[in-house]
Amino acid sequence: MYIIDTHILLWLLSEPDKLSEPARKIVQEADLCISMASLWEIAIKQSNGKLDLPFSPEELHAICIDRDIHIKQIMPSHLNLLRNLPKIHNDPFDRLTICQSLAENIPILTHDGKIPLYPVKTVW
Repeated sequence: MYIIDTHILLWLLSEPDKLSEPARKIVQEADLCISMASLWEIAIKQSNGKLDLPFSPEELHAICIDRDIHIKQIMPSHLNLLRNLPKIHNDPFDRLTICQSLAENIPILTHDGKIPLYPVKTVW
């Protein structure tokens, strides 16, 4: 199982050529999940005009389900870790994904250079 970050999901849907070779292999072979925080981030960016995506949040959720990308819900154990997570990364959605990875020992598929600065396994 791998958690994919927001950018990976967007690239997977619209620009798969941006994925690295290891990322392509993981996407084809491994179980994937995405944080509900990433879907929330996409909806916020759509609402403030920073992301032009032709899918509503409900459609995006359905696309994830159709592609066997599980939705990782936000749990109290994730939030407990968030309270003390070092301020290396400022993006609240990525910070929550990091906490989900830490709490459940799931690697993150990401190209974000700040996420590997945390004690999580990342692949790009």
